[in-house]
Amino acid sequence: MHEAKNTQRALVRIGFDGKVRKQFRGPKAQERFANEVRVLKYLEDRKCPFVPRLLDANAETLEMVTTNCGARVQHIGDERVQEIFSELEEFGVRHDDPFLRNITYRAADGRFCVIDFEFAEILDQDVPARVPDDPATVSPAAQQLRWSGMTHPGRFRPNNEDAFLAMILDRRGIRYLGKTGASLIEDVDFIFAVSDGMGGERSGEFASRISMEKITLQLPKQFGLSDERFSAYSNDVLIELFTSIHQDMLKLGRSDANCLDMGATLTLAWFHRNRVYFGHIGDSRLYYLPAGSEMRQITEDHTHVGWLRRSGKLNERQARMHPRKNVLTQALGAGHRYLNPQVGVLDYHPGDQFILCSDGVTEGLWDRGIEACVRDGSDDTSPAQQMVDSAIEESGRDNATAVVVEAR
Repeated sequence: MHEAKNTQRALVRIGFDGKVRKQFRGPKAQERFANEVRVLKYLEDRKCPFVPRLLDANAETLEMVTTNCGARVQHIGDERVQEIFSELEEFGVRHDDPFLRNITYRAADGRFCVIDFEFAEILDQDVPARVPDDPATVSPAAQQLRWSGMTHPGRFRPNNEDAFLAMILDRRGIRYLGKTGASLIEDVDFIFAVSDGMGGERSGEFASRISMEKITLQLPKQFGLSDERFSAYSNDVLIELFTSIHQDMLKLGRSDANCLDMGATLTLAWFHRNRVYFGHIGDSRLYYLPAGSEMRQITEDHTHVGWLRRSGKLNERQARMHPRKNVLTQALGAGHRYLNPQVGVLDYHPGDQFILCSDGVTEGLWDRGIEACVRDGSDDTSPAQQMVDSAIEESGRDNATAVVVEAR
């Protein structure tokens, strides 16, 4: 355990798990402990995204455990410092020491954060209760999810380096789902993922399988979190998952010549209480097709060509024809030193649909073709199978995998 600070007022240590442990001591230790706990709970209720999250607090030992907000910042301009503390006040808290020494940088999401709230002040002690939404204006909540998944090696590849995952989480643990099905969403979570492996020999196939197995090992531990804590920590949980997979692949590459430069893309959608939390890296994709509205791509292709298209310098046709469209700037493993996965959250309602697919699908189908497979599917073929079959028929040069999820 690393000792980050040792003063008359507090001992701060950072554990090997990355969590920060702060023990209060000295004058008014109990009062300072109680105030920081109260302020952090208040900021969590207000969903402030740039302060530590309180994980545990022991009033007897005066020790609290929080998430890690990164390293202390050595230099930024005074104007930027004041902007950060002014933003904190927008969440209802005034810091007693609004200077650089209480600002950190969190590399996981590139965010400046504020720490140390021993003497911070909650500006509005009597926060008004939230007025309930008018039932007539609230969209109905989904009651059921229907899904389908399909993968195919393509017409020319000897093996399939793609993989997809469909599983359900509840208090009994995890259960793997079949290629098609439907289930009520009450008191359960659903996780769907698509991964495209890469590497020599059969290491690409191995890489995508590692991604799927790691998901089943790490994410079920988070099922018991309350809705508020789940929402607050979801980004951290997903970033930790992606980082863990990345490190495992790099280690295998260093220890086994057959796994050198082994890597994978990963796109994941976690359905929890009418919200979908997603994580992504690479050029597999997550699309969102709202009921009665146009489909849109949620994830960003981690390629230079993808950046050019997002910047408006290429249209879809030009991007599809570009000779470097499949050159990844980010992936799990594959010798990449740095990792910055895309994470986020979306609300969903009955009739909304989500599509996860590998680049073998997007190589064969334009966006409008993907949307047509979902909207105009037949009763005899699942949406995922129709999408994969159509992509193979149009191209078939690569493995093709799709998962389609519909809220009902």
